[in-house]
Amino acid sequence: MNRLAILGASGHGKVVADIAERCGWEELAFFDDAWPARSINGVWPVIGNTRSMLARLHEFDGVIVGIGNNKVRHEKMQMLMEAGARFISLVHPHAIVSRHAVVGAGSVVMAGAVINVSTVVGRGAILNTASSVDHDCSLGDFVHVSPGANLAGGVEVGQHSWIGIGASVRELVKIGAGVVVGAGAAVVRDVADGITVVGVPARPL
Repeated sequence: MNRLAILGASGHGKVVADIAERCGWEELAFFDDAWPARSINGVWPVIGNTRSMLARLHEFDGVIVGIGNNKVRHEKMQMLMEAGARFISLVHPHAIVSRHAVVGAGSVVMAGAVINVSTVVGRGAILNTASSVDHDCSLGDFVHVSPGANLAGGVEVGQHSWIGIGASVRELVKIGAGVVVGAGAAVVRDVADGITVVGVPARPL
């Protein structure tokens, strides 16, 4: 029986677990620092905290972090990698990912998402429900593209950036690291590191 450990018993974690089941993982267990007060996440057990997960890594065939916050996901994944965790990526069976695209370890591609040819997605990224990333894009580590967001061809997104729900990014735009793109925004020009942009067209907040 193949066993998957998921760190982060959140709503996002439940979606990750559901995708894992659809991908053939037979036994799933959550770890969360709210344990033992939190002992269940949806239908899946929470069996320990981060510390106990580190001690039990040898019991699992794969590990993934189910935390939506980009920076926290990075911190937890880095810690687990240093401990020798075997990170996997998950792609929902109803996502479309070009065989000429690259999806980094620890990333999750959700139902209805599309990743087109020659796109590279870094480690620990989230491509959320019905998002699309067109050809020749480059997404840094620990990026989150929210549900229904659309990136045109040749877009670059720096690490830890978050593209809000329903946002759109014009072709060849460069979005820096640590950027927040507001819900429904239309990004038509480059965005520097650490900036929050909102509106149509998107402007600094």
